[in-house]
Amino acid sequence: MAKILQIETATQVCSVALSIDGETVYTKEEIGQNLHASNLTLFIDEVIKSSHVTYNDLDAIAVSKGPGSYTGLRIGVSTAKGLCYALEKPLIAVETLEMMANGFMTETPIYAGLICPMIDARRMEVYSAVFDSNLSVLESTSAKIIDENSYSELLQKNEITFLGDGAAKCKETLNHQNAFFNYNNFNSAKYISALAYKAFQVQDFEDLAYFEPFYLKDFVVTQPKKKV
Repeated sequence: MAKILQIETATQVCSVALSIDGETVYTKEEIGQNLHASNLTLFIDEVIKSSHVTYNDLDAIAVSKGPGSYTGLRIGVSTAKGLCYALEKPLIAVETLEMMANGFMTETPIYAGLICPMIDARRMEVYSAVFDSNLSVLESTSAKIIDENSYSELLQKNEITFLGDGAAKCKETLNHQNAFFNYNNFNSAKYISALAYKAFQVQDFEDLAYFEPFYLKDFVVTQPKKKV
């Protein structure tokens, strides 16, 4: 049996799950600002103990690799890599937007439209991709500034469900009869399970020495305004 510890920290959700052969057996998560640094290792320990396994029982560590919050991704990936080094286990990386789309299809398996997960990138910009109901990629991951013409060609012929923390701010702009919005939390480590198990079966592992999160955009440090 493949026991995989899974970590998701790409947004404000701090989420950890354990799966066995692609089935989630335990999940611990919380939504809020600045949770990852203080809570992630505590959540991992709770998941391990509550699942009645030991760290040495694990067969792999899986992590949501981004795009998303620079700080959240850095904490999640560094924690996952540290566990892999210490336990001598392989690392599996799952793209965050694919995980979100997989979560939506897990909850709505009869859905036949398109899926556009969105992660808030501030102002009217989002990190997004478009998938069909089989999780085939129709538009690759990119950073988009959303306006009234965004996704217009796809919306002419397809129903699209927009989801994630970037979708809410786009609802008024994406005003189309084929545009639907789902605000449930799909940034959950439990939705990594099937994707991680698929990767584990073909030994699609990352190189621990060189793997980095998929930030998509460079991190920019802004200088605080000087007090007058």
